[in-house]
Amino acid sequence: NVEIPCDDIIFVTGVVPSISSMVRRLTHPNEYVILLTPTYNIFFNSIINNGARPLESALVFNEDHYEIDFDDLEEKMKNTQSTLMILCNPANPTGTIYTKEDLSRIAMLAYKYNVKVISDEIHCELVDPSYQYVPFYSVSEIAKDISITCLSPSKVFNIAGLQGAAVICHNPFLRHQINRGFNNDEIAEPNAFIIQAIESCYSECDDYIDELRAYIQHNKEYAYSYIEKEISDLKVVHSHATYLLWVDISSLSNNSVEFCSFLKENARLFVSEGREYHGDGYHHIRINVACPKSIVIEGLK
Repeated sequence: NVEIPCDDIIFVTGVVPSISSMVRRLTHPNEYVILLTPTYNIFFNSIINNGARPLESALVFNEDHYEIDFDDLEEKMKNTQSTLMILCNPANPTGTIYTKEDLSRIAMLAYKYNVKVISDEIHCELVDPSYQYVPFYSVSEIAKDISITCLSPSKVFNIAGLQGAAVICHNPFLRHQINRGFNNDEIAEPNAFIIQAIESCYSECDDYIDELRAYIQHNKEYAYSYIEKEISDLKVVHSHATYLLWVDISSLSNNSVEFCSFLKENARLFVSEGREYHGDGYHHIRINVACPKSIVIEGLK
């Protein structure tokens, strides 16, 4: 429900290459990039590989969901070495849908301390039926002015191999700065195949998205129920976004790396170790349920 002027949109070959390029353009060596952790592990690569340093503001788990510690986030933004924040909205791996109030507070703090915000919204379509996510770009004029949004059809349509994404930036000076970086890095040109795919995806595939969201929700609910009944030592964080389950394994193991290695070697089951996502991830695993239900059933067994 957001009107986006065409002039605000820049096409790029992918979300991760664009984030890496923006880290190079928007930070100086050894400056901090703030992350709400646990978060997508590749953000750390984009930061460290381009000469900056990640600065974590850990999310707080409150009974059954994660919350932002705004006092801690403000302390991190106050640091004069903090110049950029990368936000995952909706959140991977926790599945959190941030509220308009949360996003507005982030924007106000970022504006106060002169921090730019990159909002990776690649999971935006992947919310449960009857739920919606809130675009960071939409919450206020301040948010629109200090932010850059990354979008792609690659997740919801499973076409990452075609290499296409878009970056949305309203501030003309900031947009020029990052666009020069995209051109210098040779990631600013969409190929003919992705143009055709994007046109088809976004104009002809509403029914597919509706069916996909319902299917994923069904898989998630099956997994919640099965784990609660059959593997009750595990605790799943229920969420309304993404196709991922964030699972607390602390009653069985205090080392998600060893736990995942054991599953891989002994059960031929490949899940993601939570440590990669930082924050409290050392005691968690991440499970992908965007697959046929038969695979979900087999994996849970």
